[in-house]
Amino acid sequence: MEGWLNGVGPILYVNNHVELKEMNRRTAIGNMGTGILALGLIADWRTATALDTAENSLLNPNDKYPKPPFINQSQPWPGLCSKMQPRPDHGEKSYKGSDRLKDKKALITGGDSGMGRAAAIAYAREGADVAINYLPEEEEDAKEVIALIKEAGRKAFAIPGDLRNEEFCTRLIEEAVRQLGGLNILVNNAARQQAKSSILDISTEEFDATMKTNIYAPFWLIKAALPHLTPGAVIIGTTSVQATDPSEDLYDYAQTKAATTNYIRSLAKQLGPKGIRVNGVAPGPIWTALQVSGGAMPEKLINFGGDTPMGRPGQPAELASIYVQLAADDASYANGQIYGAAGGGGQP
Repeated sequence: MEGWLNGVGPILYVNNHVELKEMNRRTAIGNMGTGILALGLIADWRTATALDTAENSLLNPNDKYPKPPFINQSQPWPGLCSKMQPRPDHGEKSYKGSDRLKDKKALITGGDSGMGRAAAIAYAREGADVAINYLPEEEEDAKEVIALIKEAGRKAFAIPGDLRNEEFCTRLIEEAVRQLGGLNILVNNAARQQAKSSILDISTEEFDATMKTNIYAPFWLIKAALPHLTPGAVIIGTTSVQATDPSEDLYDYAQTKAATTNYIRSLAKQLGPKGIRVNGVAPGPIWTALQVSGGAMPEKLINFGGDTPMGRPGQPAELASIYVQLAADDASYANGQIYGAAGGGGQP
């Protein structure tokens, strides 16, 4: 019985064994060699194509987002990211979750914009229910965040109010616990930053407002939250490269970030034995409403982030995964750590 074997030629079936027909043996061997060579060439082509595709899919981080110069712009404190040009990217369209925070319950201060907004979006898409705090003046931005959390299929709660008030901080925790049904993640992200060229330009009232927002509020919030936190819970503070490399025009703000870095490291030692982790994120120049509402001097804002090795400011979306990692259970040995994100400049 005769047949045909692709790449070899005619074959002869003898007692259920396959034998090459004698008259075509040389042709068959030649065809086999050609077939093997072809298979090798195809394999090489596929490998080269895969490598070329992978190389072409890589994105140069230096060119990923807008670079200075930026247009001259300013807003009254506390500012709205929805009115910035260009609008910051908080991961609204790009962040993809994978249930890393499934059914966790998070409270994020300053959750309307900046890193707080990026964390809120990421947490929701990772499966967490989220409550955000913000100032009443930031309601426009906050509504967008609440809609995005709900769009991810998670519970969302808006709790506006001024963190400079101890009574409100206590009430904020109680309200978050009530609405969320508990609390696993506390992100102390809200901050006040006002650039002044001289210490002589900072009034006692302004100094006090910065201290109460950046130092007192986390103190009050953590005290109120601790009775509700069980082993496995996390506290995350937003500090800054300003803690270790302060700018001359952020005299008061830089002090508060040094204090933030230290409370994170101190509390990590205090709460670690209780199974509660405390970590921090230290951004460099990030394009947020904080900058356009007095956080950066006008002359610096135009070239904001241009002096970093990447030649641009960071976007809140680029820090979202850090907040997720620090809150996730698989980061269980990260405690008392400061994770930096400064485009190559500054130290955490």
